Amino acid sequence: MRPVPQAFHLHVEDSAIDDLRQRLARTRFPDQAPGEPWAYGTQVAYIEQLVAYWRDSFDWRAQEARLNAFRQFKVPLHGIDLHYLHVEGRGPKPLPLLLSHGWPGSVFEFLEIVPRLTDPARFGGDPADAFTVVVPSLPGYGLSFTPGQPRFGVEEMADCLADLMTKVLGYERFAAQGGDWGASIASRLGALYAHSMVGIHLNFLGVRRDPALLGSSPEEQRYRGELEHWLKEETGYTAIQGTRPQTLAFALTDSPAGLAAWIVEKFRAWSDCGGDVESVFGKDHLLANIGFYWFTGAIGSSFWPYYARLHGPWPIPDSGVNLPMGYAAFPREIVRPPRSVAEKMYTDIRRWTAMPKGGHFAAMEQPEALAHEIVEFFRPLR
Repeated sequence: MRPVPQAFHLHVEDSAIDDLRQRLARTRFPDQAPGEPWAYGTQVAYIEQLVAYWRDSFDWRAQEARLNAFRQFKVPLHGIDLHYLHVEGRGPKPLPLLLSHGWPGSVFEFLEIVPRLTDPARFGGDPADAFTVVVPSLPGYGLSFTPGQPRFGVEEMADCLADLMTKVLGYERFAAQGGDWGASIASRLGALYAHSMVGIHLNFLGVRRDPALLGSSPEEQRYRGELEHWLKEETGYTAIQGTRPQTLAFALTDSPAGLAAWIVEKFRAWSDCGGDVESVFGKDHLLANIGFYWFTGAIGSSFWPYYARLHGPWPIPDSGVNLPMGYAAFPREIVRPPRSVAEKMYTDIRRWTAMPKGGHFAAMEQPEALAHEIVEFFRPLR
């Protein structure tokens, strides 16, 4: 029997908002380590400022309304209640498109790009390029989390979302796009469910990060240097989230300031912001995403893909991904494998675009540019 979706509308209780403000008012801040302000992690002065704004000025109801402007549903699937946005395209034959976020993102990443994909004519495009867009909260993230539910790694997420698209929504063929974990999910879908898919588009390449596998070409040696720096300086979060996720969950579930510091540091480090995070993301957009983690209590569960990755097999089969793939290479992505490395995993790369600006959170940073790339890649595959 096909699971039946139920319409959903988000409303956080006033008591939960009041509790958050009280916790923010009682924040105990650490001292600032000597040296450059962000050299050892999140700057204390910045979080003091952000916490004050969150406590006194931030309007959660306005951000809640941004989300509720889109059709949302929950459906019982694979032992959880899966939350997703389902936005019909405006065009003669919209192509179903699954958009998947990663960590520390959420469905809030996609609120500005969805209208560009579902109603291209509104932005000067061709209605024939319209998509019907499905944006799930990944299992264990946001509104796809309830305490005590099963934990999902990339493999389980891909299976769940494949069933959402085909068995729940009834699409015979669909497209997939993603960054971060969403890119790994799209890749696994492309490897295991190619018969149901037209292609995948990525703005992140989740290839194996092993310098020993790289060749001697200039581009692979350039990547080796970047990768070695990344593995040495930027993977502490992966180690703790992938080995002791439960311990970290206590701190970030109890302290909104701690949660903000943990997430904001990634938005600053991984975006094309030149060190000024608010030159790309305003406080309201940052706090909408952080608040979504806070009110849903999903931060601990969101760590699980890291644990599963460190303690399980590589999620993409050795046979690779053999259906059409497109890639938007944003210059400030956290790691930037060259095409020669990507071709070892993706055997049918149809489009590879060096983007002029943007980083890891492409749908938030550069929604117009990313939407253009998605449209251009999938147009000949429709």
